[in-house]
Amino acid sequence: MQLFARAGLPIFVSPRSYLASTGDPEIECMLIRAQEMARYVEHGVLDAGLTGLDWVVESGLEVVGVSDLIYAKQSRGKVRWVLAVPEESTFQRAEDLKNRIVATELVQVTRKYFERKKVAVQVEFSWGATEVKPPMLADAIVEVTETGSSLKAHRLRIIDTVLESNTQVIANKKAWGDAEKRRKIENLALMLRGAMDAQDRVGLMLNVRKEDLAAVLAVLPALKKPTISALSDEDWLAVNTVIEESLAWQIIPRLKEANGQGIVEYPLNKVVM
Repeated sequence: MQLFARAGLPIFVSPRSYLASTGDPEIECMLIRAQEMARYVEHGVLDAGLTGLDWVVESGLEVVGVSDLIYAKQSRGKVRWVLAVPEESTFQRAEDLKNRIVATELVQVTRKYFERKKVAVQVEFSWGATEVKPPMLADAIVEVTETGSSLKAHRLRIIDTVLESNTQVIANKKAWGDAEKRRKIENLALMLRGAMDAQDRVGLMLNVRKEDLAAVLAVLPALKKPTISALSDEDWLAVNTVIEESLAWQIIPRLKEANGQGIVEYPLNKVVM
């Protein structure tokens, strides 16, 4: 909901309801589990939704993948579904698990993974707390991880990656074929990506004498090239660019040394590539 707000579409949710209104009178939404999203989008109950690629693949349903939104709980990267075994076990690869029990929430993907490797295993659905099941309740697990810290805390060792996943905007095929709905969905995806691309970035503007411009540009990284504008005083120029927020600490003092003046750092809501 914070991402939607930054994209310009605030969502208003009642604490006692899964139905929500938005700042756009043409868009209504529901809050449902990521695991179920592809089903309702594919059936046409919803025109579009946000869910994980993993749950789209797991469902086996046909939806339109509109856009990838690459972020996770602790980073701007993808998550992984990994095959993990107890640290002290002798298992080193998937083939070592022949005729063993593997617990996971991602049952269909896990079955297909072992089928591709021609390894016969018993895949059991896990209702949660999957990390605690080896070695008593399962010989191995397939579990989602971002950093691997939870697996290490449960004394588990990763032996393979089964699937990489990220959030996706998905759409119903019929809705995607409707020109007006498609435009709305594409605009939504564009603005969400713009809000994501603005995270961890800031705008930077400053004034500089023409003879010092080269020194200032040598300091500045940029998405492409900084915008340079003339000022009322013909000896001066205005420079505007976007940088990673973490770099501002180093760059602003260097810009001052390069004779940049009136340096202003400002937050960004969206960066549309």
